[in-house]
Amino acid sequence: MSRPMKAAGVALVGVAVIAAVIGGITALGGGDGSNEAGPSGTTTPPGSSSAPPSSTSSSATPPSTSSPASTSPAPPSPTSPGAGQPTSAGPGQPGQPGGDQQASNKWVTVRVFNNSTIKGLADRAAEDFRGGGWNVNEVSNYSQGIIPTTTAFYRPGTDEEAAAKQLAQEFGIKAEPRFEGIQSASPGVIVIVTKEYQSGHKGS
Repeated sequence: MSRPMKAAGVALVGVAVIAAVIGGITALGGGDGSNEAGPSGTTTPPGSSSAPPSSTSSSATPPSTSSPASTSPAPPSPTSPGAGQPTSAGPGQPGQPGGDQQASNKWVTVRVFNNSTIKGLADRAAEDFRGGGWNVNEVSNYSQGIIPTTTAFYRPGTDEEAAAKQLAQEFGIKAEPRFEGIQSASPGVIVIVTKEYQSGHKGS
């Protein structure tokens, strides 16, 4: 009886070993399958996809675009030195002959007074002077004395002197410094017209 029981015990041990081996194989096989299913869903990490866009946005803005703009304002600078040249040529500018210099005297105020018995003679003389471009701003009578001939009176050393002499040359009259009776009169050339004045007469 002992031998058959020993043989049965050996057989049970063998069956247990085989079962343990088969159980271990299935355990290993099932474990591999479960592990493969897990990582397949996590193969694409969400953090990695967001990183590339940030790097592309920074590289898309080139800093070199601001530098070319600074080169464009350079050309206007050469024009400024050229502007200084016309000022030096001021004395030689056209339109400044002797005739224009004489015309500048005509801004001086001229007042015309009648010293004759001819009514309206001062008005006619004033019209002649205005027609020549002179600045006549007063027409009246002078009855404080008798003036021998039509004369343009001026204050020596003032603009009136050059103006009175030019006016006298243009209209064929005399030019003299102011006399005592009109020394304190208002500034300007004082023309006292007498009966011999020929209206419209102009000297050469």
